[in-house]
Amino acid sequence: MERFSSGLPSLFERFFDSDWMDSKDPDYAHASADLPMVNIMENADEYLIEVAAPGMRKTDFRVCYNEGKLTISSDRQEVVQDGVSYLRREYRYRSFHRSFDIPEDFIEGDQIHANYNDGILQITLPKREEIKPKPPREISI
Repeated sequence: MERFSSGLPSLFERFFDSDWMDSKDPDYAHASADLPMVNIMENADEYLIEVAAPGMRKTDFRVCYNEGKLTISSDRQEVVQDGVSYLRREYRYRSFHRSFDIPEDFIEGDQIHANYNDGILQITLPKREEIKPKPPREISI
């Protein structure tokens, strides 16, 4: 069990400290401002990732998990309406790409599932049994 608990801090460091875009992108700072906001949570059985993406359709997303990397992307392009000029424009739909390093020995990769509802894309990553917290074992005297 020590092997897994010692790996947990690094898992969260990867979630929160890793570059979610290719930092070699010359427009990285501007592009990162267009990324959807993400919440990452954990409970006893799973990790949950929520992506705020209001106004999109579930068919706009692509979610892939391969060799320890979870990738969430969208290739949605804006539709420009003829004869419309914006007086103010605070949101727009752009393509995005976010990746998270998730060690394969922490989750059941073949049981990941995603759901899009009310503007939130939620991805559930079930934990492997070996890393789920175990209830305390009472020792008889």
